[in-house]
Amino acid sequence: MTHSAIAGLYVLVDDDPRWPRDPVAQARAALDGGATLLQLRVKHSGDEDTLAWGRAIHRLCAERGGRLIVNDRFDLALACGAAGVHLGQRDLPPARIPRAARSRLLVGRSTHTLDQVRAAAREDVDYLAFGPIYGTDSKASEYSPRGLALLAEACSLRGRHPMVAIGGIGAGRIAPVLGAGASAACVLSALAAAEDPVAATRALLGELSTASPKEPAGG
Repeated sequence: MTHSAIAGLYVLVDDDPRWPRDPVAQARAALDGGATLLQLRVKHSGDEDTLAWGRAIHRLCAERGGRLIVNDRFDLALACGAAGVHLGQRDLPPARIPRAARSRLLVGRSTHTLDQVRAAAREDVDYLAFGPIYGTDSKASEYSPRGLALLAEACSLRGRHPMVAIGGIGAGRIAPVLGAGASAACVLSALAAAEDPVAATRALLGELSTASPKEPAGG
């Protein structure tokens, strides 16, 4: 899996107790709907649950041509067989990931300000994420909504890294974030809270099919 695989619909599945389905059921529905790129984020459970969910989702991805990224922990990402790890600003710095692990994993980096984007673009990472773009209650954030104009500025600073837009993205918001320069649109509640997440996934992929993402600077 190369950094060029970070494009299109980026589905976040998590263990928020508000959702009617656990992370594995969320992942299954997204894959059934045609999604191929998933991230597992666990904030309410321990390592044992994370490992069990991650392995189950990895198996589903292997069966259906999908790819899994695990949030925060490169060790659990490796143990799950995941394709990558996604690191927040307070997580282990990418440079501290052991070389042997780094060679096996894509590494993503969350950013929320232009200074963070500039810094992350110089790190040994494969893609960046920027947000929250819109207001969201799926995750508490110390940052106000960044908006499309700031997203466009962030994308201008990313260099060759794909940029994932995150935060409050759902129906009707795919084309705007890709038009601002994002390579991928990350969704969570739009699927996790949906009555029919398979149909919701297909609808979002339909929006993607008519959107026109910009290429990163330099290629």
